[in-house]
Amino acid sequence: MNSLTNLNLVSVGIAVAAIAILGFVIYFNNRKSVTNKAFLLFALFSVLWSVVNYIQYQVHTPELSFWVLRCVLFLGVWHSFSFFQFALVFPEETFSFRRWFTYGLVPITAIASLFTLSPYVFSGIAKVSPNGTLVQVQNGPAIPFVALLILLLVAGGVVLLIRKTVRAAAERKRQFAFVMGGMAATFVLLMTFNFILPAFFNNTQFIPYGAIFLLPFVAFTFYAVSRYHLLNTKIISTEILSFVLAVATLLQVIISQSIAELLLRVGVFTLTLIFCVLLIQSVRREVEQREELERLNKQIEGQKEQLEELSHFKSELLSLASHQIRSPLAAIKGFGTLIVGGSYGPVPDKIKETVGKMGESANSLIGLINTLLDMRKVDEGKMEYQMARVDLKKIVNDVFELLRGLAETKKLEFKFNAPDHEVPVNADAEKLKQVIQNLADNAIKYTPSGFVHIDLTETPAAPGQMPTATVAVSDSGVGFSPDLAPHLFEEFIRDERVKKQILGTGLGLYIARKIAEAHGGKLWAESPGEGKGSSFRVSIPELQ
Repeated sequence: MNSLTNLNLVSVGIAVAAIAILGFVIYFNNRKSVTNKAFLLFALFSVLWSVVNYIQYQVHTPELSFWVLRCVLFLGVWHSFSFFQFALVFPEETFSFRRWFTYGLVPITAIASLFTLSPYVFSGIAKVSPNGTLVQVQNGPAIPFVALLILLLVAGGVVLLIRKTVRAAAERKRQFAFVMGGMAATFVLLMTFNFILPAFFNNTQFIPYGAIFLLPFVAFTFYAVSRYHLLNTKIISTEILSFVLAVATLLQVIISQSIAELLLRVGVFTLTLIFCVLLIQSVRREVEQREELERLNKQIEGQKEQLEELSHFKSELLSLASHQIRSPLAAIKGFGTLIVGGSYGPVPDKIKETVGKMGESANSLIGLINTLLDMRKVDEGKMEYQMARVDLKKIVNDVFELLRGLAETKKLEFKFNAPDHEVPVNADAEKLKQVIQNLADNAIKYTPSGFVHIDLTETPAAPGQMPTATVAVSDSGVGFSPDLAPHLFEEFIRDERVKKQILGTGLGLYIARKIAEAHGGKLWAESPGEGKGSSFRVSIPELQ
């Protein structure tokens, strides 16, 4: 193989590789953009036209060269059409093609391209050089039609770009300036090497290098389309690496010693080019996903700050409302007690009963307010604990005696089982009593019939751990489903089956768990299923 010929092939190959990579990079940047699609189409036709144009000057068999020339003109028609289409849609994201384009220009271009493969454009071989190179062909009757169409498409594209540049806004005008600059550079190169030199100096050796002359327009247009979207360093680095890899592969063609070796290395170059395009697509997708993840993280951070502000506002509102409501309720309760006690004189029994109901309602509201205040303190970490050595058995027994009457009223089997000795723990007696009372009270409420058992057990210390004391409140009540178990201790969670029959806030278990955790313990629940009862257990470290 001739080394000079190989060098020429390398120069064309580099330009073809660059055009192909730029076309696919733009397309992958935004696959929905009509401008990006049109640019890729133009780049692909530029590649095909450049390759076939180069091959035509390397073939020394007249008949084969004649058919390759027809293919050059065939691709030239579509290359001109793709240029016009790009100029028509640039730089829009979406574009609605007019009827004259869809039903007029496209069919005319298709007909003209088919003419190029028939005797209507090139009817035969007119002259062949001594070495077998095709020198001149016989023109057919349709050659003026095809030439005029190509001229009109190219001129129309140029006029469209000039008009858009003049009318464009400041930001768009910079984009058009790059396109026009690349078009001017390409036009100068084509006029110099494909017209002036062949026409006036009989020098046709540069005609096969159309890809090199098209490269300025493609490169400048690439920058104009992508300058606002391809500023990521990783993507740019991948594009440069891909181009260098493609060029390095193509340079192997220089040392080819035979046609077979040349074809093999050209095939390797083609596969490398495809790999580079896929690599760029993969990196772009990775970068876009990372950018989307960063955007979502920022959005989540913003929402988190808003939630924190709302939570703080909620806490302040609860505190204000609770204090403002509790004072009047305490006054209502106090005056009711005075009325019932006869401080204002004899009161009929019916009025006493009504005032008593008022007092019970006031007590319920005060209990609700205290619960809301406890929730606020728990959320803000301001719950105060008076930790001391206390007897857990006594605390549980006090709760048992307090709720015995309620359980007997519902005719439930109510039992308390505990060791015979004291069970010492380090705890806030009132807070711990609140937890156990909440569990036992819930068990009685949610058990229509059957039993409620309270069991206090001790677990010996494991190596490196403290012994624990566990209070288990078991019942034969409504139970709960496995899917509800993870949510029982969240705020405002109550079982849908009983919330309409039994009043409550859904905050008791949430606060109880927080109190248990503050004592270094834990609170959990178990149930075989709906209608099969449940067991709530609170476990805290036991003092030795």
